[in-house]
Amino acid sequence: MNPSTSSKLDRTENFGGNLFIDTRSVTEDAIPFTQAVINGLAPGGGLYVPQEIPELTIEDITSLADMPYWQRAAAIYKAFNIDLDDAKIDELMQRSYGDNFDTPDICPITSIDEKTHVLELWHGPTSAFKDMALQCLPHFFAASAEKLRSDGDLDNEFCILVATSGDTGKAALEGFKGVEGVSIGVLFPDGGVSDIQRKQMVTTTGSNVYVWAVRGNFDDCQTTLKKVFADTSFAEEIMHDYSVAFSSANSINWGRLLPQIVYYVSTYAELVATGKIEAGSPIDVCVPTGNFGNILAAWYASRMGTPIEHLFCASNENRVLTDFINTGTYDISDREFVLTPSPSMDILVSSNLERQLFELTERDGKSISGWMTDLNTNRTFQVSKDVFGGMREQFLSDSIDNEECLETIRSVFKEHDYLIDPHTAVAYAVAENLRGDNPVVVASTAHWAKFGDNVYRALHNIDPGTPLPDDVAKLTGCELNKLIAKETSKHDIPAGLADLDTMTPRFNEVIDGNVTAVEQAAMRFLTEQS
Repeated sequence: MNPSTSSKLDRTENFGGNLFIDTRSVTEDAIPFTQAVINGLAPGGGLYVPQEIPELTIEDITSLADMPYWQRAAAIYKAFNIDLDDAKIDELMQRSYGDNFDTPDICPITSIDEKTHVLELWHGPTSAFKDMALQCLPHFFAASAEKLRSDGDLDNEFCILVATSGDTGKAALEGFKGVEGVSIGVLFPDGGVSDIQRKQMVTTTGSNVYVWAVRGNFDDCQTTLKKVFADTSFAEEIMHDYSVAFSSANSINWGRLLPQIVYYVSTYAELVATGKIEAGSPIDVCVPTGNFGNILAAWYASRMGTPIEHLFCASNENRVLTDFINTGTYDISDREFVLTPSPSMDILVSSNLERQLFELTERDGKSISGWMTDLNTNRTFQVSKDVFGGMREQFLSDSIDNEECLETIRSVFKEHDYLIDPHTAVAYAVAENLRGDNPVVVASTAHWAKFGDNVYRALHNIDPGTPLPDDVAKLTGCELNKLIAKETSKHDIPAGLADLDTMTPRFNEVIDGNVTAVEQAAMRFLTEQS
């Protein structure tokens, strides 16, 4: 890290001059932030990254602690020099981070001890870390579309299609419902999300939303959706018939990633302000990782100047990322997909890894394109020695099994009277395995009540996968959470999770996980919307 000597938090020159390039084809024309957000995915299947990454001084970073969270987020967006004016950025951030979160701190930090700090990213309306980005992205998506229309570069509406492993779906639905000129459809793996997650999605209100369960796992949803985005003939048909273009709210959209960078920079400032660390001293960050976007955001925060020394990539039994970081070979050619207590991490194809490799190759689009082709064709690729060495300078990784996940929930509650969800438990356990002398920030990605069945198993020492006792198994997810709250005195169940049983499911359609089925479902949805 080589922080600049002048602040990048205030824009005075070259307004909106930071353009975005494609990870697979850097010879393509660069585009502004607003166009990158609208496009979601680059035309050749690559992902957008900014041409320039701002570099902040320690003074820049620590000064954020004097601001409310929305203003911190606005400052980081301005540092990236995007093509929206400062007043518009301020307006959108105030709308993104306000009373829609259950605390004015937005993402408070709970310190378990002097060396372990839990970053609570689940205080938004759907009780998952995805709210940190998806309460923000829809506002910037709409503002980007408005700007492009006023510039004469856009005359269509949009259909957002999202594949989810559990949390992104509801957060995206809540963020985009009611947004003018946008409809949104979500695909989730049938049987592959928690009961609470499923109920959150299928009871979503709003006239511009739809939800499909997909036969298959999350990778089937995600891979199929990428193929739909790449089907130019289908896109042309939709544009001709409905004047609608597809886009994405998954973390392949840079508009999803940038808000996540904010909370890592903000967290460092907060730790300094509260006396937990000294300004300039290093920390490590541990992230429960499936699609790689959350940990990639921490890397970008580090690249900007935040003193993050090590990034701990925490995996569950689907340990493809752990194996990759430890060997340099990404191989899913003969890898079993495992259902775990942490379903939002049950992912084998980690889309955002492409951005990380692009940065580690010093932005070599040809290498990225080759590796991604190998992955699609052979289900495996191996990076060069230089890239592997660069990755190992900052990344460490470990995985834990299902039993250790539940044991961690139980032990943290017993020792610290702090109740965590299974994803946070994965990160907590890996942080304990990998930590050195630095304080560690553990990214807590969901409220425990989203995964009450496995939290109950943990607290009652019931093996993962073992049926719950009959009297407990008959309870709905909401009833089970109330039982857990009574037993633990943790009565902080968010209203959005406590009231699901009173809501009527709106969506019950199950479709096949192939391109034809998804395109037909999307066509039916758009026909209803027209």
